[in-house]
Amino acid sequence: MGHDHEGQRVSRRRLIAGISSLGLGSLIASSGPGVRATALADSRFAGARTCTLTPTATQGPFYFDADKIRSDIREDRPGTRLRLAIKVQDTESCEPVNDAVVEIWHCDAAGLYSGAEKESKNDVGAPPSLDDIASDGKSDMADMKPTDGKRYLRGAQVTNAEGIVEFTTIWPGWYPGRTVHIHVMVHVSERRVLSTQLMFDERLNAEVLSKPPYTRREGRRETFNSGDVLFRDGMLLKVTEEDDGYLGTIVLATDSDKDGG
Repeated sequence: MGHDHEGQRVSRRRLIAGISSLGLGSLIASSGPGVRATALADSRFAGARTCTLTPTATQGPFYFDADKIRSDIREDRPGTRLRLAIKVQDTESCEPVNDAVVEIWHCDAAGLYSGAEKESKNDVGAPPSLDDIASDGKSDMADMKPTDGKRYLRGAQVTNAEGIVEFTTIWPGWYPGRTVHIHVMVHVSERRVLSTQLMFDERLNAEVLSKPPYTRREGRRETFNSGDVLFRDGMLLKVTEEDDGYLGTIVLATDSDKDGG
């Protein structure tokens, strides 16, 4: 399914917005263990009352509408479990934004993206240049047309009344030219209002990537946060250990009505 012009949500997203009040909002709250993480994450969000606009970033070359409304996006991908709790907040009111669609996608432990395994294997290694990125953090990259039928490590959720979504995924791997990252896109009222990336403290990257399956990755990681052209402090997740993995939390503050306020 293709997108309308930039800034517009596809018809599927209009459907999500239309029915979320009838059930999709409760989908998050009824997702088993996620209830505990939501309560825990929400207490941490309470200490992050900021209305500072989240730094934007290019969507990258491997974005497409995966049409997957789900919280657990791991499928068959091995890796260290990572639970993400993301809160969407309006920069003008500092209030949570409910019924926003939050999409995430990232590479697996081997550095591959689903829907684009061949392309991500062959084309990585060229980080975006500042000349390719507009002042608002976007680039002229178009949504890609997937070239395989895999959809691992891609998914979307709808924010609840507190503006929170949760995902269960794995710690991303790495590939040449970029630091470890997760892509995020937020849609509000049929518009793409934020494209950004989430990143990790390098101490934790070193700890996780020193274990299988990440150690099976060929080559040596040479691009870190300090050398990544897109890295901003506002993209760093707050990460804590949780059970057999980690919990990452972040507040994404966006101009949800796109009026520049």
